[in-house]
Order: sequence, then structure tokens, then C-alpha cells
Amino acid sequence: MRFGGRREVLSILGTAALYVSAVPVAQSQPARGAAAAPKSQLAEGVFKDIRLLKGIPVDEFMDTMGFFSAATNLNCVDCHGAASGGDWAHYADETPMKATARRMILLMQRIDKENFGGAPVVTCYTCHRGDMRPEGTPSLAIQYGTPIIDPNTTEVSRQAAGAPTADQVFEKYVQALGGAQRLANISSIVMKGTYNGYDTEFEDVPIEIYSRAPAQRATLIHFRSANSITTYDGRSGWISEADKPVPLIEQTGDELDGARVDAALVFPSGIKPLRTKWEVSSTAIDDRQVFLAEGTGGSQSPVKLFFDKASGLLVRQVRYVRVPVGRVPVQIDYEDYREVPGTSVKIPFRWTATWTDGRSKTTLMDVQANAAIDASRFAKPSAAANPARH
Repeated sequence: MRFGGRREVLSILGTAALYVSAVPVAQSQPARGAAAAPKSQLAEGVFKDIRLLKGIPVDEFMDTMGFFSAATNLNCVDCHGAASGGDWAHYADETPMKATARRMILLMQRIDKENFGGAPVVTCYTCHRGDMRPEGTPSLAIQYGTPIIDPNTTEVSRQAAGAPTADQVFEKYVQALGGAQRLANISSIVMKGTYNGYDTEFEDVPIEIYSRAPAQRATLIHFRSANSITTYDGRSGWISEADKPVPLIEQTGDELDGARVDAALVFPSGIKPLRTKWEVSSTAIDDRQVFLAEGTGGSQSPVKLFFDKASGLLVRQVRYVRVPVGRVPVQIDYEDYREVPGTSVKIPFRWTATWTDGRSKTTLMDVQANAAIDASRFAKPSAAANPARH
């Protein structure tokens, strides 16, 4: 999840104040609850007046804001008024919308506690379904219209009869990319191209992606106002955007696991270890028939990988981030597989990332295999190395 950066469709900080007064406090102020999570920024240590979402890291807090935005289809100005559009201070203004939202959170929590043991079964989205006001009258247009079939909602609880095993699906994918031996000969990839999305007003801006086996990844996006740097060193991950109220966010929980998944998928031998259990079923994405391999295990959220039945190529990844009020989906669609110059190995040259806070498209122009990458690329970004541009 990005704080006001490339993961931003509706200026998610604005949505935050639906539930809290979200003016950032000094970064030097220690986060309460630091003993329990010494390396994490907790929401109440970064924002003022956190009332209902205490004790969660900033990245999880912002994912929660994305959940609220998706459920209600509201943006910053809808909740904060016009003044919030140009002044961070006005995000803390109290509004009737905030008061109503807090009551709704408590109502939802009570329903889940009394009926589902506290599990977030009934969420904001259960009733709102992308509208500010829940609709109480049946829609005949929906009842008799063409149903929307979302393959992402398919759950593979057990191996489907007649479906290949996960090992067989992964093996076909490896062969489609060029074969295990050729893939093993690649230890790093440097990719350069363009990125666009809501946060660039759909203008193409330069992007650089650095990947090193088995699972390190760094992304550098050159926005007009400042660079966006995302790094994962194999254990820890960070997001740095110097022109934002929280210029450096440490990734935690499912966000950190998502960084691990993205890094590992660049080198296919790392797919199976992502989860301890994989089951396969069949479904379709539009008119394309696909095998869905769903990985589960332990306390981790599921990962769903969709492979084209004909080509064997990975066409979609879906993963989830658990937040106090539900589960946030992240979807990445891959296309335009081409050989990396100088190799016989294919990678996707285009992908589209979609989540509750936005959608972005990345197109590669230049790809180099086995290029030297300094270890500092994957380290925690520093403010001095990523200044805001004015």
C-alpha cells in the first residue's frame, strides 16, 4: 500500500479522516506500543486523534483507509470539504461524516463479535457495496441483468478432480519461460520503462526495477515532485516518498509478505516456497481458461496465481492484506511476454496493478539480465537520498 503515492486513487489520506483526525505529528515522536512492535510505526504515533484503530502499523492503517474508500466510493473532499484539498491541516477538521463513520465501525464490530466470534465476516463492504448509502430495495436490473463473474472470488479449498497438481502447473510455467536451466543462469534483472496511474494523472513517467535472486527487489519511480522508492532486501521492506506527510513507511504483516511475493515471482523457482500448501482448480478470466493455484499455510493470507491453460504463462496474481475491518485485495495482471535480450528467457513486459486505492500500468522498454546491482539498492531508503523536488 502506498501512502499518497503510486497507490493512490482517491487521495487515501483524505479518506483516513473519515475515521480519525489524521494530521501527521512529528516523526520523532515515539510510537505508542513500540515495545510490542519496536521496528514498526504505529498509527497513533504518526497521526493525531486515533480513536478506533490504535495499535496497528501505518501501512496497515492506510490499507484500512483503502478498504473504507472501496466500500463507500468516497474520496477526500467528500468527507473533509473543499478546504482539505489544498491544506493537510484540514484533514483533522471534525465533520458529521467522521462521527457517523465511527459509529458504523462500532456497529460492525459488535455484529461480528456477537455472531462470528469477532472475525470480520460482516464488513463495511457487506452493506455498502461501493455506495455511500446501503441500498435496501432489490434491484431488478441486477436480478435480471448479466451477472458479473469475478474469478478472484474463487476459493480452492481442495484439489479439483482432474486438475493438474501445483507442481505440474509450476513446471509448465517454467518451461514456458524458457526452462529451468536457462532460468537458473539468471541471477539478476534490471528493468527500465514507464509507469502511469492515478498518481501521475495517467502521464507516463520513468520507472526502474532492480531484482536479484532469490527474492530482492527495488522500484524507483520518477514522479515530478519526488521519487518513489520501494525496497525489499529479502527480509524487510520500505516505501519512501519524500513529498508525503509520512515520507518513509516500513512494510509489515501482509504488506511485507506481498513484497516478498512480488520479489520471488521474478525468479520462478521461488514460487512454491511462498506457501506450504497449494491446491489447483479451473476458472476463467474473461474468455481465457486458466488454472488457479491457490497457496495457503500457517498465518499467511492466501496467494492466488492464475496460469493460462494453453500457454502455461502466469497471467494474474491476487493476494490479500488483512486489516481490522476486513481483507483488501491486490491484483496484478501480466501480459506481453518477451525474451530478455541475450537470453532465451521470457518475462512479462507489461503489467497492471489494481488495488482498492488505485490502478497503475508498467511497460518495460529496456531489460538487462545478470547486470551488476549494488546491495545498497535494496537497503532502507534514506531521506537524504530521496529529497522532495520543488
